[in-house]
Amino acid sequence: MDAFTLIVGAALAALTMAASMGLMYLASARQACLVDWTVAAALFALSNGLGAIGLHQQTNPIVFIACVNALHIGGHFGMLAGVRRHLHLAPGWRWGVMLMAGLLAAHALLVVREAPLYRLVLFTPFVGALNLGAAWLLWRCSEREARAAHLPLIVLQVLSALQQVARVALMLAYDGHPPAFLGGDFFRTSGALAMLAYMSLATMCCALIVTHQQTLALRRASLTDVLTGWLNRRALHDIATRDFRRCHRTGASMFFITFDIDHFKPINDRYGHGVGDSAICHVTALSARVLRGYDTLFRIGGEEFAVLIVGEHAGNVCTIAERLREAVVGAPLTVEGKPVTMTVSVGVAALDADDHQWEDILLRADEALYHAKQNGRNRVSVHGRDVAGRGQVARLQAVGA
Repeated sequence: MDAFTLIVGAALAALTMAASMGLMYLASARQACLVDWTVAAALFALSNGLGAIGLHQQTNPIVFIACVNALHIGGHFGMLAGVRRHLHLAPGWRWGVMLMAGLLAAHALLVVREAPLYRLVLFTPFVGALNLGAAWLLWRCSEREARAAHLPLIVLQVLSALQQVARVALMLAYDGHPPAFLGGDFFRTSGALAMLAYMSLATMCCALIVTHQQTLALRRASLTDVLTGWLNRRALHDIATRDFRRCHRTGASMFFITFDIDHFKPINDRYGHGVGDSAICHVTALSARVLRGYDTLFRIGGEEFAVLIVGEHAGNVCTIAERLREAVVGAPLTVEGKPVTMTVSVGVAALDADDHQWEDILLRADEALYHAKQNGRNRVSVHGRDVAGRGQVARLQAVGA
């Protein structure tokens, strides 16, 4: 296949990528990285289109060549900008425009105008740096669950940089004139073939990243309470089942703290559901400040919540529960400019050797919570210390009462 056909193919592949990214942006959750990748593909298409025109007409004035190279490097910058935006970083398009302008200006230099080898040597480090920069950011900033979706683009960017370096090294080795067995049009043909492969694969890699991100977002949404951002009952089942099995296997401790808002119905009835929702958000925000980042937080009912704690001492768990109660009572909710004091009742229960499922612990924590409600509210009750029941002695030891 000759160079002209390959360049036209690369231009068409770039247009396909631009159309695909643009349509995905319109049809999806409008992820901004798709806009960057659409622009990148459009720049690649313009670069290859101009390259095909120049090759067909056999005329390559330096301004024409400068535009082809500037658009090409702009496309690679667009790939990096999309990666940055996907990772919630500023895309930095201002620097991309400056880079393109600088490359255009560099073509005015005599040594660059007259020597294709020097143009390639000038051009390649920037492309390689952009490719490797995108790969490095994806590798360094990726969450573990997203790493597999990012890996194809990481590999593609690294391979793109390596092929650029290999072409320059080969051209330098033969002083810009490859041996006869490589063919007189070797560098142009190999570059066009590499570009065609890059554009074809980049489309799939970018689409994979966006699709995987949407899948993760849907999964998180299905496990998260919309109002508070805490995990829901579905997540509770999955996480508690996993931790229960692990704790039984390793002998680690496992606790549930359950709490709910005292006199929540009167607040709802007096002020309305909007204030009721605000009250729930107020309590969960205060609670989250007290709880540690590795504690697992759940909303398991209207105004009832649970905290799963693994591997902690019983005394520390009771201290956390008391701090949670104090945090809520010490920070009233402001309604219509007036403070509304709120309190919570809290129940604590620990894993028992006789437990067959995690629901047994949660049930005891609920019993302790009910005990706190029945004994004045705004207090912490510990099952096995404040609440009698089956296996009370064992649970007294478990909670360190």
